[in-house]
Amino acid sequence: MRGHEVVAWTKQPTTAEVSLGVAAAIDAVLTQAGVQAQAISSVMIGTTHFANALVERNRLDKVGVLRLASPSGEALPPMTGWPEDLAACVGRHVYLLRGGYELDGREISALDADAVRQAARDLRGRGVDAIAICSAFAPINADMEERAAAIVRREHPRASVSLSHTLGRLGFIERENATILNAALTTLAAAVIASLEQALHAIGVEAPLYISQNDGTLISATQAAATPVLTIGSGPTNSMRGAAFLTGVKDAIVMDVGGTTTDIGVLSNGFPRESSIAVDIGGVRTNFRMPDILAIGLGGGTRIHLAPELYDADDLGADSFRVGPGSVGFRITEEGMLFGGATLTASDVAAAQGHVRFGDPSRLPPLSPQVRAAIWTRFQTILEDGVDRMKTTRGDATILAVGGGAFLIPDALKGAARVIRPPHAGVANAVGAAIAQVGAQVDHIIDYAKVARADALQAMRDEACGRVVAAGGDAASAHVVEVDEVYLSYLPGRAAQVRVRAVGDLVGGRAPVAPIAESGARHAY
Repeated sequence: MRGHEVVAWTKQPTTAEVSLGVAAAIDAVLTQAGVQAQAISSVMIGTTHFANALVERNRLDKVGVLRLASPSGEALPPMTGWPEDLAACVGRHVYLLRGGYELDGREISALDADAVRQAARDLRGRGVDAIAICSAFAPINADMEERAAAIVRREHPRASVSLSHTLGRLGFIERENATILNAALTTLAAAVIASLEQALHAIGVEAPLYISQNDGTLISATQAAATPVLTIGSGPTNSMRGAAFLTGVKDAIVMDVGGTTTDIGVLSNGFPRESSIAVDIGGVRTNFRMPDILAIGLGGGTRIHLAPELYDADDLGADSFRVGPGSVGFRITEEGMLFGGATLTASDVAAAQGHVRFGDPSRLPPLSPQVRAAIWTRFQTILEDGVDRMKTTRGDATILAVGGGAFLIPDALKGAARVIRPPHAGVANAVGAAIAQVGAQVDHIIDYAKVARADALQAMRDEACGRVVAAGGDAASAHVVEVDEVYLSYLPGRAAQVRVRAVGDLVGGRAPVAPIAESGARHAY
């Protein structure tokens, strides 16, 4: 991309070594555009490596968990409720230690430095190098987590330490879960980022690398390696941001159709609506920032379960076939009937209906018009149900159809005022990553009985924009995009939890000079 112009684009097949596919894609667009690698000022990549690792229980580190909340925080041990296979991958190296705070900032108990020191030595002896530290109400006061981390680093120099206050919100169990997952991804994250940087270097691109995160903004490759869980939801987020950019529509429902699923999300002021509830990642409840996404099992490679003897039926009952579950995914060029395979897929039906042209239609079975219509109607019903589940207001919504499988979305849907198919819809995800901005968030608990509300909010706006600039954003473009204020009736005074999010454009593609603060230490004023 050059400014707001899409200069060249490509779609490349997934490769076993993903960095090779990334390098092939970049090489292809450089060749197509006639641009030298040295002319690139920045590279933005959205990756599903880390989400896949958690779902597949693959390449995860053993994690030492230091919970600073005893004696009151021992009722539910860490990893309670986790899928057993995932807990086994991570291991149960758990230490319940004294420490933590109450909601009003009072200590539950003083930090036991000797116990932290002994836990670090024990983990070092066991060869556990990934350590997660979680203190009760650390988002209000992060002091104990920071002190414990300093002790761990002295006693276990090769350890990588994940701190809960930099990742999640107030909910203790969900925040601790997020911290453990982040620690489990440490080695994989370092390897993935190094692999991507090596791939860029091999084709002559020396520009700084950024990774897109869950809210549609960017973090440096260095910070992505330290906080990989912040990138897990970047896939649908990039598509939504790309759809907003390509259409100019800032408030809409985005339907991103891939090979396996359709991800449905809501754009609000050009950014994805954030999930307000705990998000399940690989079977584990977490509370870090994630887009509010509904994933439904319909994509270009979705299997259509229909007996061959019914292909030419004059009438097809609702129970005569099933759409999914299961998808051939990127293997569609091997298993889909359009390419000579033996599996009837959603793409095959769309091609038979004349909604898309690729592959070899002569390879399709003789599906009767009634069969094609029945399956296509089922697709439409599935999509309409998804739209209804994501709408929060009465009236019809604007639908933005993107993704390689967007041909599955009809031009008319119940609940949709109109369906817009932007140019370059198939690569909206890549466009979303390429136009992403630097982002920062500030989250504080403020007592308005002690400080004027207007002054407190302005101070938080200034702080959020300042963090954007420190992270490599342009000061002139830094601005606040969201202010979320929730009054806390269970605290004395007029306390409220306030979250301010700001974004800004990159300055000349330079690398961030300081890591973006995901949430920072929140303070009670």
